[in-house]
Amino acid sequence: MDRALPKRFWTQQRIAIAAGGTLVVGLLAYTFLLADTRSKLNVEKEKITISTVSTGPFEDFIAVTGVVQPLKTIRLDAIAGGYVTEKLVEGGTMVKQGDVLLRLENQNLRLNFLQSETEANRLVNDLQNTRQRLRVERYSLRKALSDLDFQISQTKDVFDRQAKLFKDKVISEQDYMKAKLDYERLVEQRKIEAESQKYQEENSRTQIQMLEGTLARTQKNVSLWQQTLNNLVVKAPVSGQLSSIDVEVGSNINQGQNIGQIDDMNGFKMRVGVDEHYNNRIFAGLKGTFEYNGAKHELEITRVYPESRNGRIDVDMKFTKGAPKDLKRGQSSPIQLELGKAAKAMLLPVGGFFSDTGGNWVYVVDNSGKRATKRNITLGRKNPEFYEVLEGLQPGEQIITSSYENFGDNEVLEF
Repeated sequence: MDRALPKRFWTQQRIAIAAGGTLVVGLLAYTFLLADTRSKLNVEKEKITISTVSTGPFEDFIAVTGVVQPLKTIRLDAIAGGYVTEKLVEGGTMVKQGDVLLRLENQNLRLNFLQSETEANRLVNDLQNTRQRLRVERYSLRKALSDLDFQISQTKDVFDRQAKLFKDKVISEQDYMKAKLDYERLVEQRKIEAESQKYQEENSRTQIQMLEGTLARTQKNVSLWQQTLNNLVVKAPVSGQLSSIDVEVGSNINQGQNIGQIDDMNGFKMRVGVDEHYNNRIFAGLKGTFEYNGAKHELEITRVYPESRNGRIDVDMKFTKGAPKDLKRGQSSPIQLELGKAAKAMLLPVGGFFSDTGGNWVYVVDNSGKRATKRNITLGRKNPEFYEVLEGLQPGEQIITSSYENFGDNEVLEF
């Protein structure tokens, strides 16, 4: 007799469903709790540059380009304006001090000179006439005083006789008083005449002094006009190479206009353009070196120009031990400009990554060499070869230093 079997709960179907559910729950738990959810990008390792962080001396220098220039350049500015009547030399010619370069003409300057010269001649004549008049007046005044002295002498004799006769009561008081008044009148007249002569002489002397002062100023003015006319002949102020002269016959030149320059060929310097980023670290006395004909030459900054042009500032550097031979004006050469002394530091090779990250983060390759992840870092100084690493990296770690332009915002790169 058949016996009914009890119905089992865990049938194969239920076991399969439970196993499937457990697997799904496990996958979900792994996905949300354990799986790496960071964004990833597959890259070809052969197309990127990987560099190793190292330690060593950090040489604080920048690479700049210098252009050879004459040690001194003298600008030729027109002291007097005018139109060019003759051009005696061309640019590139060697000239000696005093050589005539140009001849100018200016009719207004010549007219002013002639007017000033005429005025000076007139003042000379006036001064001579005044001195002659004073000399004649002195003779006339001396004669007048001489006549008065003679008259006083005569009237004094008359007065003395009349006084004696009046005392003896020979003549009347009226005759006595007349003789006395005549004598006193002439004495007083002589005093007035003497004071008048003194005043006239002082006045004449003042006129002469004024004329002499005016004449001196006018003659100085004539001399200045003469110098201005002489400046219409443009001469070389120093010996050297006339590197440029930007005028032609018939052209008009204004006063103060630059017409060219002369280069002193007895020495050279280097004109160097430096990125204005380094403005606060550039000063006179900084050293630099450059190679020429297989030898190193030392330079030193002598002048820093304050104005910035196109994001660069210019500096002049001199050769501390003399310029090398065969150096030519306008020749350019790379220069290693030292900004500080070498010091031990952690070094990261320079690469295109910096333009994409600003040096704030990099991709660091892990120990397996199969992936690289983002990491925040801090960089310090920079030279043409290395960045100075301040924080975030350790010696021996490998960094992707090529451009990150094609990596987007992915946090992990897989090779």
